[in-house]
Amino acid sequence: MFKRFACLGALAPIFSLMAANANAEQGISLEQAVSLAQQNDPWLRGSQLQQSAVEARSTASATMPDPQISISAMNLPTDSWEFDQEPMTQLKVGVSQMFPRGDTLTIKNSQLKTEATKFPLLRENRNAQVKRQVSQLWLDAYLAQTTVDLINKDKALFEQMVDIAKASYSSAVGKTRQQDVIRAQLELLRLDDRLMSEQQKLEAASAALSEWFYQSNEQQNSAYFQQAYAEITLSSALPKLNVNNPQLLKQHRPTVNQLAQLLATHPAVLAIDVKEKVAKKGVELANQQYQPQWGVNASYGYRDDAPDGMDRADFFSVGVTFDLPLFTENRQDQQVAASIAESEAVKTEKLLLIRNMIAEVDKEMNNLQRLSQRQALYDQQLLKQTHEQAEAALTAYTNDDGDFAEVVQARIAELNTTIEKVKIDVDTLKTVSRLNYFLTQAQQTQSVR
Repeated sequence: MFKRFACLGALAPIFSLMAANANAEQGISLEQAVSLAQQNDPWLRGSQLQQSAVEARSTASATMPDPQISISAMNLPTDSWEFDQEPMTQLKVGVSQMFPRGDTLTIKNSQLKTEATKFPLLRENRNAQVKRQVSQLWLDAYLAQTTVDLINKDKALFEQMVDIAKASYSSAVGKTRQQDVIRAQLELLRLDDRLMSEQQKLEAASAALSEWFYQSNEQQNSAYFQQAYAEITLSSALPKLNVNNPQLLKQHRPTVNQLAQLLATHPAVLAIDVKEKVAKKGVELANQQYQPQWGVNASYGYRDDAPDGMDRADFFSVGVTFDLPLFTENRQDQQVAASIAESEAVKTEKLLLIRNMIAEVDKEMNNLQRLSQRQALYDQQLLKQTHEQAEAALTAYTNDDGDFAEVVQARIAELNTTIEKVKIDVDTLKTVSRLNYFLTQAQQTQSVR
């Protein structure tokens, strides 16, 4: 009996180690990961270049078309090709200038300037998307890393339990049976398999997360990357994420209209508002096709003196050209109709986006509520009761009043409960991260409106 107590006494330091919170090495925090990913996002650089391109086009669109110069030798006699033989022979220099229809230049310039305002909004939306995506990946990696740590701690415990079961069975002291030894060994093997599975998840999550840490060198002609961190190690502490609009959670249930008004200032929605303004400018531009297009031309014709020395006057011509949009049914009318249809289609695009976002916000709010309830259940009851159950099973077995299988089962239940609690905490933060994306407010609301 003393030998059995001595073996079980060896478990006490391990139990204490499981309960203690050891200081882990400093790793990458969630905030650092998001910041690094946003700094290394080449999409943002591409968006800035696209904005510069549109702004340059807006300047070019406000410029009149270039005048056309023509130089020609007219009415040369084919029998001698002499320039002074015939009175109508002349060297003609002409210039012509066409003018765009109506206010085409002004409207096109305004349309492109308006289009350029969407790019800062798209970059805000991109930053919010990157924050959401990297947060999900970081939290997945954190869950796998924490699970691996918890299993490793329990693995040492189960190895001790296997040794104790073997010692107790070989000494024929107590009620330890051969099946208890086999059960302990089997659970240790299952723990090894679970550990490898979690390590696989950790490696996959770390690989996905490292994608956002690559730094591209734009000076290289070929693709060249530098990895910011050779090996990713995450911080051991869960971050604190708060909902961007905590008042939303305090309400009983926000109405659809309240959510729609809140989401109307999301950068993705405001970018569609800009797109709608651009489409309306397109309607104005199409209406200018009903205006005539004007042009002026002038020419100067030089004539040489006659062969007998008689002076010949030079010619000067000036004229105006314009077209008459008379047959508009199959061209101008259809172009205006197409522009109006495109403008209305943008409205449906905005409606679909807001409707989808409302549904996502409602779903995430429900998830957050249920996860909060589960957190309270685990914190207040399950963690404590599973720990007490494990301690009670160990005490009963120590006093020859319990079964070894119950000790193993109780320890597995405690491990599963601890891991499930971490998973709930991680799922809560992932839900907050997704919800915060939809609650992102654009910084340029006033300028867009």
